[in-house]
Amino acid sequence: MEMESLKELYVDELRDLWSAENQITKALPKMMKAATNPKLKRAFNTHLKQTERHIKRLERVFKELDESPRGKKCVGMEGLIKEGQELMKEKPEAEVLDAGLIAAAQHVEHYEMAGYGCVRTWARQMGEDRQAELLQETLDEEEQTDRLLSELAESEINVEAEEGEEEERPATRSRSKQASKRGASRNGGSSDEDMDEDEEEADEEAVGVSGGRSGMM
Repeated sequence: MEMESLKELYVDELRDLWSAENQITKALPKMMKAATNPKLKRAFNTHLKQTERHIKRLERVFKELDESPRGKKCVGMEGLIKEGQELMKEKPEAEVLDAGLIAAAQHVEHYEMAGYGCVRTWARQMGEDRQAELLQETLDEEEQTDRLLSELAESEINVEAEEGEEEERPATRSRSKQASKRGASRNGGSSDEDMDEDEEEADEEAVGVSGGRSGMM
């Protein structure tokens, strides 16, 4: 449908947000189940309840406009949720998965914040102050959730993911060193111990030669 007014664009974006919020209510329980950090699980659960309120607020706006929220699918949110699902299918380490889930959730939050910021501004422009207030309430909650996720990531989850990586590095280096020794032994090369023994023998020979020359002089 061709849009010819700001109000038509406004309604279209509201439908996009309504579709996005409904998709989120189906995705959050799966993310909550996949998360291992208790604080992250609680954050997802809290946002699920917020999202249900967001849908009700949007429906109040549609009622005031005498419009239906149905008729549009938010393909942007569909893509963001799919990315999160792909991460879960890869089954990374627990701490890494939690860090990735936060990133996926913040992609979602930023998408919503952009959308709600636009419709709030349009509502004010058209003199729909009550609708603007409802949309601002939701925008405030989206921003609050984004800040909470950032704090949780920076203070705890990203740190745990990095520590898990550092713990694996020494073990990897040790295995590589052992494999190198075995490979050298199999190929007739010298191990580190053999090289040390050769160096000691070379030093002893050098000392003997030097002593001999000194005696001759």
